[in-house]
Amino acid sequence: MDLTLMVVASMAINVIMLILLLIVLNMVSKQKSNKFQASFSLIEKAQERLERTVREDIGQIRQEMGQSTKQTREELTTLLNSLSQNVMTTINQMAIQNKNQLDSFNKQLTELTNMNERKLEGVRHTVEQKLTFLQEDNSKKLEQMRLTVDEKLHATLEQRLGDSFKQVSERLEQVHKGLGEMQTLASGVGDLKKVLSNVKARGIMGEIQLGNLLEQILSPEQYESNVAMKKGSAERVEFAVKLPSKDESGGVVYIPIDSKFPLEDYNRLLDAQELGDAQAAANAAKQLENRIKQEAKSIRDKYINPPHTTDFAVMFLPFEGLFAEVLRRPGLWDTLQREQRIIIAGPTTLAAFLNSLQMGFRTLAIQKRSSEVWGLLGAVKTEFTKFGDILDKTKKKLQEASNTIDSAATRSRVIERKLKNVQELPQPETYELLGESELVGME
Repeated sequence: MDLTLMVVASMAINVIMLILLLIVLNMVSKQKSNKFQASFSLIEKAQERLERTVREDIGQIRQEMGQSTKQTREELTTLLNSLSQNVMTTINQMAIQNKNQLDSFNKQLTELTNMNERKLEGVRHTVEQKLTFLQEDNSKKLEQMRLTVDEKLHATLEQRLGDSFKQVSERLEQVHKGLGEMQTLASGVGDLKKVLSNVKARGIMGEIQLGNLLEQILSPEQYESNVAMKKGSAERVEFAVKLPSKDESGGVVYIPIDSKFPLEDYNRLLDAQELGDAQAAANAAKQLENRIKQEAKSIRDKYINPPHTTDFAVMFLPFEGLFAEVLRRPGLWDTLQREQRIIIAGPTTLAAFLNSLQMGFRTLAIQKRSSEVWGLLGAVKTEFTKFGDILDKTKKKLQEASNTIDSAATRSRVIERKLKNVQELPQPETYELLGESELVGME
């Protein structure tokens, strides 16, 4: 390989020299064109020598390369043979060593397997013993828990069943009681229905409700019941509130109050409204309005008698629904008040009217009693002056008593100082000397 490099380097040097020579010749040719032929001849000769030299060098190189290649091939063959022998020897040694190691590993693995089997057998035996013990212990505990749970469940079930039976009994008793109340209520509803179906009974019920309102708000001397408003007339108003007369004769003026309960007309109106029959509702409302006008005219003719009564009377309607329905009729309230001199009142309206009358009665009573109150205040003033004098005298007496007590306290302290050095006697001896009863009385 070194020889080949040398040949190539030599050829490269020759080529470079040739190129330089051509350049030089070219430069010379520019200066001396007449010597071109001679120079060209010299170049040809130089080229021939160069070619011979190159052919000789190449031949020598080929010969040397052939020898070198043969020698290299022989060396490689020898080296490969030696390497094969070394590799085979190494492989054999490694195989023997691996076999020995494998045998040793198999032996250790066998010993380890046997040892693991022995340990696993011991562990299995220990685990079986512990599992057997745990099973027995768990069985005992489960049996105890079962007994405890059974006892508690039995007690709880007995208590719950007892409570449940008790609650069921109480509920049945309440249901029985409720059924009795429902029967009583049904009987009461039936009686109420009978009462409401009877015109006279309805009137009595309205009269009772009116009497209750008067009794709750007014005092008994402020109203009367079943009073004749006209002399010689058999018609008597249910209730009349007594107003004091304007003159000083001590007479009274009555406000007639009569209850009316047109239930049939009101029920027809309610039934028509529930059915949604507008025409029937309008007809029933008109009939109710006519009935109210008739009753108002009857009250006016029977009970209004000025100056023995006021120039108006009160028609009491026992139900707020009936009263509200009358107020809904356009112009009915004003017509009754203007033409018939009748004031329509429901329970709430009548209660407010009676309360206002009660306040008027109280104001009038205060006005009548004002002179009496003034005289009473004068007497109180006189007695209060006397009471002030008595307080002054009492104050002087208390001051004298306080001075006496202070003097006694001063003398008591003087006596205590005098007796300071005197030895006290025991309590039994004191009782003997002074007497037990006297000391107890002093204490």
